[in-house]
Amino acid sequence: MANLLMLVVVAQFYFAAAGAVSTAPDDESYRPHHALGYVIFSLPVVMAVVAAVARMPRPLIGMSALVAGLDSVQVVIAELAKGPGDTAGPLIFGLHAVNGLAIAAVAGMIVRQARTLSRSTAEPDVTQPAN
Repeated sequence: MANLLMLVVVAQFYFAAAGAVSTAPDDESYRPHHALGYVIFSLPVVMAVVAAVARMPRPLIGMSALVAGLDSVQVVIAELAKGPGDTAGPLIFGLHAVNGLAIAAVAGMIVRQARTLSRSTAEPDVTQPAN
């Protein structure tokens, strides 16, 4: 699931860039970007629940929840940027990209921790004699 989250985050950047250069109206050109935003919120929520049920390390659960929280902040930033005029709006909206980088960084940390955890559970305990 961690790799899927990272893939979705990378795709989100792709769709944002594609929407930025599209000649279609904004609501149409950013439609894939908006839709994937819901996935970026939902997937880490599911990951956090599954990790909690499986009694995974708390940092892994917390980072999954953090991605969902940061994704919620994305919506707030986008809405706040609509309010101010032509000068402040784009400056506020720039935080959307910075927050997106934070989401990518946390998703990368989740992938790294999940890989470390899977390696440590896959390795046999050499201190115990074999039966």
